[in-house]
Amino acid sequence: MARVYNFSAGPAVLPEPVLKQAADEMLEYGDTGMSVMEMSHRSAAFENIIKTAEADLRELMGIPENYKVLFLQGGDSLLFASVFMNLALNGKADYIVTGNWSKKALNEAKILGDPKVVASGADSNFSKIPDLSDLDIREDTSYVYICENETVHGNRIHKLPNTKGHVLVADQSSMFLSEPTDVTKYGLIHAGVQKNVGPAGVQIVIIREDLIPEDLPGVPTMLRFKTHADKGSLYNTPPAYGIYICGLVFKWIKSLGGLDAMKERNEKKAKVLYDFLDSSNMFHGTVVPEDRSIMNVPFVTESDELNKKFIAEATEAGFANIKGHRSVGGMRASIYNAMPIEGVEALVEFMDKFEKEN
Repeated sequence: MARVYNFSAGPAVLPEPVLKQAADEMLEYGDTGMSVMEMSHRSAAFENIIKTAEADLRELMGIPENYKVLFLQGGDSLLFASVFMNLALNGKADYIVTGNWSKKALNEAKILGDPKVVASGADSNFSKIPDLSDLDIREDTSYVYICENETVHGNRIHKLPNTKGHVLVADQSSMFLSEPTDVTKYGLIHAGVQKNVGPAGVQIVIIREDLIPEDLPGVPTMLRFKTHADKGSLYNTPPAYGIYICGLVFKWIKSLGGLDAMKERNEKKAKVLYDFLDSSNMFHGTVVPEDRSIMNVPFVTESDELNKKFIAEATEAGFANIKGHRSVGGMRASIYNAMPIEGVEALVEFMDKFEKEN
């Protein structure tokens, strides 16, 4: 069977050259006589893999020396808690809620302390980003939290909030490495790699060194960022094979020209799909044009019945995982770095055909 066009929001499509290289190296990595899956994380071979991956990521993003790069486990759902534990030392943090994932981060913070919502897009059903220019941020808040690209609702914060001098923390999972990022504007960036960088199981945290607390009484060892920063992400057995795949993806992005080239590719793909949605009489996007994501594109028809019919026929035609998130319904095309423009063009062609036939 031929490979489908996989529009899943995560775990998501990976670059074919990366998959082919991983396949070639499955039984033996280099001259080690073993697979990376079998390799000790204390071995010289794996130490080279993780150090090279970090060096390539630093080069791609221009990460300054005073920021640590951590390769962790547990996913965003654990980091929602551990970010608060490590950074909100006074129990206070302010949250901008723009969709499903920032809402989940807020709910974890509520378990642990005193978070405050300083802006929310809930009144528009997260179809647009609220005004972030003059927020009622507490003077003693530890940080301001955003989910910069909301995977479920398909919106994007294109202009970072005015934090009034406070630390900015961003979940960048579904936009990570899709375009250049000025890391110095953030105190911490975290991203689950299963959307745009690698297989599920790896979480990347980029954190300014001065924000890593020396001691956290009452916080378990594995939830302290200092534990992992001091040990180069090797305090315990890391998600070794996932880190190896991430390293291959970093090399792939570099080979295409880095993040400037990636942004150009991604904007071109998104334009193909949004131009069709804006001209269609049947399909339409669910986010206002100025706040649209170029990674996750939710769209609907005029009825649930037609949505279901489209999803069924699209799936049959080889467009996989086109169904929208269960919490919002409709359809969603996630068009991450590894989705070729041919996949988006084929989807639009199919949508046009479906509209004419229905």
